[in-house]
Amino acid sequence: MNKKDIIICRCEDVTLEQIHAYLEEGFTTFEDLKRLLRVGMGPCQGSTCVHLIRQEIAKFTGQPIEEVDGHKVRPFILGVPLKELGEESND
Repeated sequence: MNKKDIIICRCEDVTLEQIHAYLEEGFTTFEDLKRLLRVGMGPCQGSTCVHLIRQEIAKFTGQPIEEVDGHKVRPFILGVPLKELGEESND
């Protein structure tokens, strides 16, 4: 199968070809790829693509997959009541 036909991040429609192109340019961390391609930023927050991308980075760099960092989880600082999200605001 062609690299351009293999979707790695379904939420952002990122292909294996795109990931390899950026790896070849020297962007070899998940955080680099996240900023450039938005991988891990879709509705699933990386639950389907992080492991696949880490595998590709490991293969490309020759590192064990355990040494390849995934994405940084940045939880909300404060909880937001659902009621507030549903109300219209004039602010």
